[in-house]
Amino acid sequence: MKRIIVDFKKLTPEILKLLVEKYPDGYDDLNIITFKNAAGEIVECVEVRTEDTIYLVKVSTKLERTMENYDEDDYEDFADDDPEAVQPPEDLPEDAEDEDDMD
Repeated sequence: MKRIIVDFKKLTPEILKLLVEKYPDGYDDLNIITFKNAAGEIVECVEVRTEDTIYLVKVSTKLERTMENYDEDDYEDFADDDPEAVQPPEDLPEDAEDEDDMD
């Protein structure tokens, strides 16, 4: 099985849909997987799976807001694997932290 780490910038409609289906009420601290990447940085992710891939999606405020406001119809004109389809929420400032603020 492939393991892929996904940043918000690379989030596709397919992965977003999997996240919303797995975490319909959002994720919490118990769902977050923490590890060190090859650069020694601590990374926090939530996991979703397909038949052949495990996606580790980096936790961020943008991700939380996008999941909260998810509407499948917003993505019907895009391919499931198009990372340009998922845009940051408009109500977040440009310089909003990507870190999880649930602490």
